[in-house]
Amino acid sequence: MARAKELKFKVPDRPGMLGEIAGALGEKKVNLRAINAWVEGTEGVVRIVVDKHAVAKKLLAKKGWTPEERDVIELELADKPGTLGEAAAKLGRAGVNITHVFVGTGLARKATVFLGVSDPAAAAKALR
Repeated sequence: MARAKELKFKVPDRPGMLGEIAGALGEKKVNLRAINAWVEGTEGVVRIVVDKHAVAKKLLAKKGWTPEERDVIELELADKPGTLGEAAAKLGRAGVNITHVFVGTGLARKATVFLGVSDPAAAAKALR
């Protein structure tokens, strides 16, 4: 298990916004490792994990998107039924609350899971 940083920010809800975000990051050679987005009212809410955190944070701020930074934990799990359930149950037994999750799977039959949690230190201990 590793720690990562996510950036959460709001953007206008309009066609092309995801392309604008991803394109701007790409122009700065920032690779998206994970993204989660949804719409609330007239705004899009976006959470990202990237390989060049400081560059992305500066870029988002320059565009007026005011990123909030938060520590998340990063797990690599086997891409098979039940593995996320096992990890989440361990966190629950340790009293760690999961506030949000985003998951991606790759061709190597592994899943990378990013969890926002109430206590990253307790999460690390629970998942050893």
